[in-house]
Amino acid sequence: MNLFEAAIRALRQTLSPALRGVLWRSIGLATGLLLIGAVALHRSMVWFVDRGADWLLALSGGGYAGPIGVAEGVVAVLAGLGLFIAFVFLVPPVTALVASMFADDVAETVERRDYPHHPPGRALPVWVAVWEAAKFFGVVLLVNLAALPTLLIAGIGIVVFFLANTYLLGREYFEMVAMRFRSPEEAQALRRAHAGRVFLAGLPIAALVSVPILSLITPIFATVYMVHVHKIISAERGET
Repeated sequence: MNLFEAAIRALRQTLSPALRGVLWRSIGLATGLLLIGAVALHRSMVWFVDRGADWLLALSGGGYAGPIGVAEGVVAVLAGLGLFIAFVFLVPPVTALVASMFADDVAETVERRDYPHHPPGRALPVWVAVWEAAKFFGVVLLVNLAALPTLLIAGIGIVVFFLANTYLLGREYFEMVAMRFRSPEEAQALRRAHAGRVFLAGLPIAALVSVPILSLITPIFATVYMVHVHKIISAERGET
């Protein structure tokens, strides 16, 4: 099985009866978080344009008037685009957060069905799961925040946004699945040793998360997909 076949299988399994219950719960949670987050982000941008820039200027004594002015202009344009831009920005980190909450249930279902003769994975300890969820969300949030202004640059911005999410989502989902069988350090080392393959595996995840509505199934699809990707890499290394 190659990466393309794994992606097709993962899409079929995401919509299968075995995962339908967790899929609907994931969609409901992601939708709620996106609505709350988009409204909060949009209001924050409007506040920054109205008052925040002036507050920062006063706080800095006018020493950073140039950068603050540029930031104000960028945020004003983004705020003018309304809730749409907030949704675009928030979908990758929110779906990443949701995925961490359902990862073990989804991975266990796929492992039991497709790899019954392999040793089962172990659910992460609660404190590790909470830390990984917070890190996953934070990293994707910060990188997308840094990439957001590039959306104002026609063509280039979309490419930057897509490639950033390809790398981040591929890396984080792979490590999340791999840690069911390895320590965090071993999972990171495995990901680095197969960085090119993991990056390519991130492409369908980033593509799906970029499509309105369909992006809501990303947490389940990406988890199922990376279970298969991890198994492919493990088999090539002579592991089961």
